[in-house]
Amino acid sequence: MACSLLLDYPADELAEQCTAVRAELATLPAPVAEHLEAFCARAEALGLRGLREHYVETFDQRRRCALYLSYYEQGDTRGRGQAIVAFREIMRAAGFEQAREELADYLPVVLEFAALDDEQGMGEELLETHREGLEVIRAALVDAGSPYAELVEALVATLPEPDERTIAAYQKLISQGPPTELVGLGAGRPGAPVGGRASAVDGPPTEPNSPKEG
Repeated sequence: MACSLLLDYPADELAEQCTAVRAELATLPAPVAEHLEAFCARAEALGLRGLREHYVETFDQRRRCALYLSYYEQGDTRGRGQAIVAFREIMRAAGFEQAREELADYLPVVLEFAALDDEQGMGEELLETHREGLEVIRAALVDAGSPYAELVEALVATLPEPDERTIAAYQKLISQGPPTELVGLGAGRPGAPVGGRASAVDGPPTEPNSPKEG
């Protein structure tokens, strides 16, 4: 739940959140605790205003840092809308009622679901299914020197090692980016390379034309 809260836009209660996280560090595996402590220390050094500015610059302006997991599998295509619906249906089937006004594939929402879904393990399965997206986010945040890399490192430390399929999918995402589709004239993004692949760097993914979250 700590990563779910701290990966969201920094709240006014950031200091209280860090205090609560530190109170639980002794109960966590050492690698996870170290990354969480490192994030709290770096967040405090930046201050709330500085962290908020960094958050917007990082997650709203860099594709490879986008926190919407279906984007890495579907890109800006019509298939992403159905992927988001699938996230929502899995959560509802497990009895999870989303409180945040966000798409169901938003990583902090998925992490909240995973934290509350201990018995069925469907939340962890969602994370493992989209592991290549998590790895792209992690690598991009590390490369950017972002304190948020510490949170994704803490998350990844709780998951099994990636298999060969995941590694191959991650490498493909890094080299080619997620898929796009051109629908009608002028549907392509400025700067998107020829060949139907999106740049994985410039600008955030678009919100799909799909049923909105209820």
